[in-house]
Amino acid sequence: MHDLTDKVQAVVKESGVAAGIVNVSVVGSTASISTIEFEPGLKRDLPELLDRLMPPSRGYGHEQTWHDGNGHSHLQATLMGPSITLPVREGKLAVGTWQQIFLIENDIKPRQREVIVTVCGE
Repeated sequence: MHDLTDKVQAVVKESGVAAGIVNVSVVGSTASISTIEFEPGLKRDLPELLDRLMPPSRGYGHEQTWHDGNGHSHLQATLMGPSITLPVREGKLAVGTWQQIFLIENDIKPRQREVIVTVCGE
């Protein structure tokens, strides 16, 4: 898991948008973007929860086709989603004190990911 909050806030500031929205999206079918309180307990709890809901298994249809061990990774990423849209107010992300934007890699091996940040508004 990677905290993206400061990087996204920098893009928002650089954009000059005072009021609008920011969309943060990851390119790829086994990673997700969301918000969480980015602290050690939840950084452990979320991946464990996802593995309980969709555990690694050779029984997935994806495994039957590709035999690459990451069928659960695709399902986890689909459940969480590839992007999030948040409000921008007074030139800043409108998020709570304990709400950080994060990327989670659900795949079974490390990946290089492209994150696209789009700011719209005035």
